Amino acid sequence: MLNPRLDDLPGYPFARLRDLLGSVASAANIAPLVMSIGEPQHAPPAFVAEILAKSADGWGKYPLLRGTPDFRRAVEGWLTRRFSLPQGFITADENILPVAGTREAIYMFATIAISRKEDGPRPLVLVPNPLYHVYAGAAQMAGADPVFVPAARETGFLPDYLALPDEIWARTALVYLCAPANPQGVLASKDYLTALLAKVVAHDAILAVDECYSEIYDVEKPVGALEACAGLDGQRGGADASHALDHLVVFNSLSKRSSSPGLRSGFIAGGRRLIAAFAKLRDFASSATPLPIIAAATELWRDEVHVEASRARYRAKFDFAEAALSPQFGPVRPAGGFFLWLDVKKAGLGDGEAAARRLWQRAAIRTLPGAYLCPEDKTAPGADFLRVALVHDEPLLAEALPRFAAALAD
Repeated sequence: MLNPRLDDLPGYPFARLRDLLGSVASAANIAPLVMSIGEPQHAPPAFVAEILAKSADGWGKYPLLRGTPDFRRAVEGWLTRRFSLPQGFITADENILPVAGTREAIYMFATIAISRKEDGPRPLVLVPNPLYHVYAGAAQMAGADPVFVPAARETGFLPDYLALPDEIWARTALVYLCAPANPQGVLASKDYLTALLAKVVAHDAILAVDECYSEIYDVEKPVGALEACAGLDGQRGGADASHALDHLVVFNSLSKRSSSPGLRSGFIAGGRRLIAAFAKLRDFASSATPLPIIAAATELWRDEVHVEASRARYRAKFDFAEAALSPQFGPVRPAGGFFLWLDVKKAGLGDGEAAARRLWQRAAIRTLPGAYLCPEDKTAPGADFLRVALVHDEPLLAEALPRFAAALAD
């Protein structure tokens, strides 16, 4: 018998999109353009291929679940520099592990974070709504109930976890947050992160922050959860930095930062007891990153030149989007990440599904209805929105975005 929890998993967004557009003919004589998936298209630095070739003998060796000391030191150094952490706040030996991208780690972490008592109510996991579908799936398969907390315009497009009643927090084991937010592109302030972390500590829960978009931003550099943790002064809920770190993990990867999704390389960093528990689980349930990939990843975390160049290209794409779409939608420029979050209802275009069908029919452009990033109900906070990924090269977007606007014009 299969695990019945599988039946409770939310609908996979792209399966729902295939169902929506499967019977809809795309515009003729136009090459289809996929703007529904956040797959970076920039070429990774040339040194990646060079390191992979130079390290080819590593393909013949079993990789280590903890990676190499050099990799962990590179991540330690990057975290310390990027988020202005005190020296020694995060260490290579106790606080960092490599992971095969972040999806698997985000999913697996729920297994160690959720403890269920047979005679008590099911634990709760707080997730933003809209959400990355893995958050809810991880909660449900670990035996918890997800609580979908709206991240809509009224709350600044971030989930207002602090407004939840005490009876919810009393059962909460794990809190997921994506910062910068996917799909809305907003940044979490240091005050937001600090208050949330203090609340998590006060209720003996764990905060898991998905920071995979942290290096793609327009003007303001996103604050990191480790940065907020290091700044705790002991006044908020009695929490101090060292104690709070035992309730925090962050995830990041090279997929977005370094345009290297095919490497499937990232890391988890956080409190020593959490990382030790996760390492123990990985002994049973995870594949280690091959040594040539670890070698390439090590140098990617040490190099910022390619990251700055990629960030400049995304800013140019934001310029194209503003020029083409702001007359119809108002300000569209995201503060972080590379998604546009377009309010199609406010623009008089119906809901996200209607807009997605129209774009496919008229312009052969594939986008994702915002409702597909939410639980399947008619009041989804994303129902009025459309998510658009600005991942393609600049010349292609410069041609496609005016076509996008024309397809949605009356």
